Amino acid sequence: MTKAEIVAKIAEKTGVEKGSTQAVVESFMEIVKEAVKKNEDVYLRGFGSFKTKVRAEKVGRNIKAGTRIVIPEHKIPAFKPAKSFINDIK
Repeated sequence: MTKAEIVAKIAEKTGVEKGSTQAVVESFMEIVKEAVKKNEDVYLRGFGSFKTKVRAEKVGRNIKAGTRIVIPEHKIPAFKPAKSFINDIK
């Protein structure tokens, strides 16, 4: 499902025009991205949580050159679904 399809379904269910719905959806996504970037967790009860995970430094291999390289510690965004979300899918 694409963002456009999500906007269309929300607009259909709520009766709000697509332009306004798209602005709300995009604002929501931007707020979540900003919060995760600041290492803040975003909890949506019954849906899940968005968090920042830290990947530890590790040694990788450059297969072409046959050398070892150090991959520095870095942050990645993560989503963990709520138990009720998981149970609704089963």
